[in-house]
Order: sequence, then C-alpha cells, then structure tokens
Amino acid sequence: MKISRRRALYGLAAIPLASRLSLSVGWGQVAASTLANDPQRPQYHLLPAKNWMNDPNGPIYWKGKYHLFFQYNPNAAVWGDMHWNHAVSEDMVYWKHLPIALAPTPGGPDKDGCFTGSIVVEKGVPTMLYTGVNPEVQCYATSTDPMLGKWDKDPKPVIAAPPPGLNVGGFRDPCPWREGDTWYMGIGSGIKKKGGNVLLYKSADLKNWEYLHPLASGTWNGKITEDTVDSGEQWECPDFFPMGKKYVLLYSTERKVYWQSGELDKKEMVFHSEHQGLLDDGAYYAPKSFTDPRGNRILWGWLPETRPVEDYKRAGWAGMMSLPRVLTLGSDGQLEMKVASDVEKLRGAQSKSSDAKALTIENYCGEVLCSTKELKESARLSLTAEGQSGPFYSLGYDPANADAPFTVNGKPTEGKVAGNKLNIRLFFDGSAVEVFINDRIASTRRIYLPGEKAVAVKVNFEGDNPAPDMTVWQVKPISKDRLTT
Repeated sequence: MKISRRRALYGLAAIPLASRLSLSVGWGQVAASTLANDPQRPQYHLLPAKNWMNDPNGPIYWKGKYHLFFQYNPNAAVWGDMHWNHAVSEDMVYWKHLPIALAPTPGGPDKDGCFTGSIVVEKGVPTMLYTGVNPEVQCYATSTDPMLGKWDKDPKPVIAAPPPGLNVGGFRDPCPWREGDTWYMGIGSGIKKKGGNVLLYKSADLKNWEYLHPLASGTWNGKITEDTVDSGEQWECPDFFPMGKKYVLLYSTERKVYWQSGELDKKEMVFHSEHQGLLDDGAYYAPKSFTDPRGNRILWGWLPETRPVEDYKRAGWAGMMSLPRVLTLGSDGQLEMKVASDVEKLRGAQSKSSDAKALTIENYCGEVLCSTKELKESARLSLTAEGQSGPFYSLGYDPANADAPFTVNGKPTEGKVAGNKLNIRLFFDGSAVEVFINDRIASTRRIYLPGEKAVAVKVNFEGDNPAPDMTVWQVKPISKDRLTT
C-alpha cells in the first residue's frame, strides 16, 4: 500500500481530533504476547513495541548517547495522529525506548500532527525544527533535558507559509545546516507541473528565516496524480550535508530515494549536481542522517510495510528502522554505503562454504557475506534463500546484461559495480531483507513468511571463475521478546 502523508492529512483534517483518536483506538489493540511471538517482527532492527512508525527524525549524538526519534501513531498500527517517539542507545544497536518526546498541541501550529524534522545544536542548546500541520508550517522547539525527553515549543511557527507566488505541492521536512556563522535550511517542496525542489532559507538564529530560492530542483514526470509525490512534483524529506570537498543531497519522491553529489556554489547558494543515483531500489524511504562522534555520516531509513493494510492492522505493528548505514563518497563521486560496524557485535555462530554448499540461518535471523576473489566477464552468480515453504529470495548477477546486471527476485536492480570482485552482504530479519553490493548498490525487501525455523542460503556460480566464498552468521536478537524495549 502506498502511504500518502498528504492525502491522509487532508482526509483526516475534516475529522475532529477526539473523533480521530477514538477511531484509532477502535482499530484494535494487540496483546503483548501476540506481538512478542510474531515471527514477522524483526529481532535486531529498531521498532516500537506496537503501533505504526515511519520516518526517522532528528538523529543526534548528545551527551554520550545516540538519540533517534521517529514518526509514530500511539493509538493504532496505521498512519495518523503523528507524534515523535524516542529511543536512545550507546551503540546504535541495543536500544531503550523512552516516552514520546513530541505530541500535537491543541490549538497550536502542530495541532494536526508533528511531522518530520531535524535536530541541531545552537549555542549549546539542542534545537528542533519540524513541520506542523494543518496547514504545513515549520515549527521550533528547544530542550535543556540531558536525555532530550522534554521540549519547549515556540507557540508560533517560525515559517508560517511557503514563499508567495509559488504553486507548491507541499512544504515540509526541514533540514538545517550551518555555513560559517549562518544557518541554512532546505524544505521539501515542488512546483506543480514543473517538478520537485528544495526551497532554501537562511537565518542567524534558527528562528528568523529569510527565503532565498530553490537550492535544487527536479522535473515533473508528466503524469497527473492524486498525490504530487507520485508525479515528481513534490520532493519529501530532503537531507543536505558536506562530504569532504563535495556536498550530498538526498530526497524522496515517486516512492523512491535519490542521491546527488556535487558542488555548492557558496556565493549564489545553489547546488550543482555532478553525479546522481538511486539510494535503494526497494522498501526504503524518507532517510535522515547525522554525524557520529568519529565524524562518520550515519544514515537511517524507514522500511515501510508492503503487505495489505488489513494485515498490519491485525498484527498490531507497522514499519521498522533500517540498519544504520555509513555514507562515503568514492573518488568518482559515487555514493557508497555500508552497515555500521557496531552491528557486527550481534554476530553469533558462524559457518562457511566455498563449494556452493547450502548454509543455514536459524529462525530467519542472520547475516550473509558472499565474496569473490576475482570476477571475469563470463561470471554468473545466483544466490537463493529457501524456507520450509520454498524459495523466497534470489539475487542474480549476469554481466551479459550491461544495463541491469543485478536482479532481486527476478526484477532488475539499478546500479553497476566497478572492479573485478563482488562483495555481497545480506541481512535477514523477520520480514526484512537488506542487501548491499560492493558498497554501491542497496536493495531492501519486505518478505512475509509464515514462520521459518531455518532458512537455507545457497550460491551458484558459473563461468571461468573460482567459486565464491560464503559466510553465514546467526545474528543475536537485541531483546528477549521481539518488543525491543
């Protein structure tokens, strides 16, 4: 099911808040024992104990801890009544859930929902900028709580409307950053029948903002759609940050996430894209990044449900967070990503194969590394995963198909790899499969199995090449009962 925040927003706007809350509760509550025993819930990906979650919000390292906020409906396992939920960690692996950090204020600019945003530090004070609805406005809050659990909101929006004269499709998801003594902020937007864009503002204090112009713009795909995100007329969840001597822009549109790398003209404050691509071709959306204490750029993304809404309403939970990805730029300007090394502490029992022998993952909770010593033009690879109900996942590589050498479950995956080796990492967890190929290609899938005691992973290799090496690790759960609390 495609989740349209804009469509859902305006559909709910006519319903009084109290009635919406009653409706949410009426969708049903699922017992903790049912949630804990659900084999489709992940065991080492972050998610709340129950109900709906979506975009990561305001990730920050503060006073020795990693804080991750995310969009959350406290009343049901469906989109609606957006709050900011809050989890804290010392390693981005094991998490403790804290009380909700941000809730709509009756009569305030966020009365109909606290949408996505960012957290930065200004003069030693954590400062939150986020979108309130309805209408979409940009809101401001600060915290003096060492655990970032309590926030003081400004009663009025710091940006009350889009720039005049622009026929925008949306106006949300602020991403601030600093250049010298000046703060800049991009806001996801777009011009109808022209294309999505990031609108650029500047400020000296994060409260008083001046509109400048679009930082970057895209192209309308020519389709007339109910939701301007689907037509490319609206960019959501922009993220903009320096990386070495270059800058990187991320944005979500047409239900996919794109990246661009290039130059920021600091005189004109316009971004010039030099390279671009698809960040992840699967069930991955609305990512948000931050810098860890070691200077690494860490990216979190939302893994949405791809099953029918009635299924996840019945299950009592929906959505999960991706594994943390470390971003870098290659010397050729291509975006590279790999799972943060902290995740490796979850590795348990290990098995290896170098002769195409199938290896087993217990309880559908494991990591697979498949690598080649060399890669010739004749090489063809097929990696498959099979449970008690049969094969459910396949990754193929065929260099004869120059336009799309990789496939996932038979469908082409965008991206190519350079060099003469393959390095494939897969993470199986409940209903999520994340795969990374040579740190350049990512492809996430949600696959709902009835409950597997064991999954057999096998790789076949054809051509004048040595067989690849394959290692499988069992991955230890981050909680005893799948509730990650």
